[in-house]
Amino acid sequence: MRGQLAISHETIYRHVRLDRRLGGQLWRELRIVAKFGRKRRGSASTRGRQSGKRHISERPTHIEQRQEFGHWEGDTVIGADQRHSVLTLVERKTGYVLIRKLAARTKKQTSQPLLVAIRKLRGWFKTITLDNGTEFHGFQEVEQSFRGLKFYFATPYHSWERGTNENTNGLIRQYLPKGACMSGVTQRECDEIARSLNSRPRKRLNYQTPLEAIQGS
Repeated sequence: MRGQLAISHETIYRHVRLDRRLGGQLWRELRIVAKFGRKRRGSASTRGRQSGKRHISERPTHIEQRQEFGHWEGDTVIGADQRHSVLTLVERKTGYVLIRKLAARTKKQTSQPLLVAIRKLRGWFKTITLDNGTEFHGFQEVEQSFRGLKFYFATPYHSWERGTNENTNGLIRQYLPKGACMSGVTQRECDEIARSLNSRPRKRLNYQTPLEAIQGS
């Protein structure tokens, strides 16, 4: 309808997160919460537990506005056998994505590609907000290798707190479908997928590509 106010899902989630921090119950009304009621191996309070983690609520609030370059989100996209996977890193402001093939979904095999990516693009990383998987338990070693870099962690099973990453992982699934085996996926293929996504115009970037947006940042 003409004159109707459009509100993005990011704005809604920011409001819900703030309400929850203040003790509100709006988060219970989200449809996606129903997914979290299923039985799981661990509860939201125990999954990925490790001392020294910074919760996303500790992250500076200005990062949510996507106005400043250098704030990333990370996750792993997992193959059918639950062993083979790829690491995905997405820059929040531009949507620029990096994809790294993992030899195994372990702390050691995840930390090394993280180190390589950050070292290669030194100065591009200020913060990284990660999923709570145990593969990211090596974050302190990575953080200590780069002055000023800080890691934050989303609430377990609250994927909307990493909305940029979740949306990008959905695009990656166009190339690496759910249920597909990733054992034969190469780094060259990962680079091609990233190149394709970084060359795709985005409405929220005024139809610039992530590559064009990051070159202007």
